[in-house]
Amino acid sequence: QLQLVESGGGLVQPGGSLRLSCTASGFTLNYYAIGWFRQAPGKEREGVSIFSVSDGNSYYADSVKGRFTISRDNAKHTVFLQMNSLKPEDTAIYYCAAALKWSSSMWSSAAWYDYWGQGTQVTVAS
Repeated sequence: QLQLVESGGGLVQPGGSLRLSCTASGFTLNYYAIGWFRQAPGKEREGVSIFSVSDGNSYYADSVKGRFTISRDNAKHTVFLQMNSLKPEDTAIYYCAAALKWSSSMWSSAAWYDYWGQGTQVTVAS
C-alpha cells in the first residue's frame, strides 16, 4: 500500500502563487510516476503535471505550461507543484496520484493511476 498526503492548498488572488506538496509513505514506494491531477466542479478529473520516475521526464497539461513546475525531493518521497500566475480557471481540488506502471501516452489518464491522495482545495479569486 502507498499513502499520499497533500498539503499547501488555499485561497489566492489571480496572478498569485501557491506551492502544493505530496508526501508518499507506505510499503510500496516503487512507483513509476507521481504527480498531480485536478477536478473542478462539474468537470472530469484532468492531469496537471506528472513526473515519470521511469523515463525521468516531466509532463504538463497545455493549460499550465510555463506557469506550473513539478519537482521532487527523492529522499523525502515528496513531490511539489509550484503554481505561478494563477488564474480563476485553476480553481479545483488538486489530487496527488501515483502509478505502479508507466506509459507516456497515458500520463494524463486518471484511470492509469493506482493511488490517490485525499485532495487539497485551490481557489483563485479576488
